[in-house]
Amino acid sequence: FVNLIHGVDSFKTLIEINKQAKKHNRVISCLLQAHIAEESTKFGFNFTEIEEILISEEIKGLKNIKIVGLMGMATFTDDENQLKKEFTSLKNLFTKNKKNNNDLTTLSMGMSGDYKLAIKCGSTMVRVGSAIFGNRNYIT
Repeated sequence: FVNLIHGVDSFKTLIEINKQAKKHNRVISCLLQAHIAEESTKFGFNFTEIEEILISEEIKGLKNIKIVGLMGMATFTDDENQLKKEFTSLKNLFTKNKKNNNDLTTLSMGMSGDYKLAIKCGSTMVRVGSAIFGNRNYIT
């Protein structure tokens, strides 16, 4: 059995995951996806929204999900200073909110091209699929 953790970038999706999990008598671990990149193609909550969600009554009412951490996808760039800035900002948000939420144990940032820097910046989970499986082949 593998405990999958789902990255979520909208409250509407959290509600739907909770609804489906309830049907199957499960609790699904979720990461709140923060928008840390300077790219408009990346999605997620802003930092204020994350802090509000973590203390909201609405999230407490969703009994079939458990927020276990934060995730972020950095800008697609070779500029290590930019990446470090983005990773560090998410690490700081994580550390700040972990003080009041013992369930926050996972900080997911870093992919195949930048995972070493992400780990140095505090990542506890990296996503390295293309390093293992190669680049995606898109069917057009």
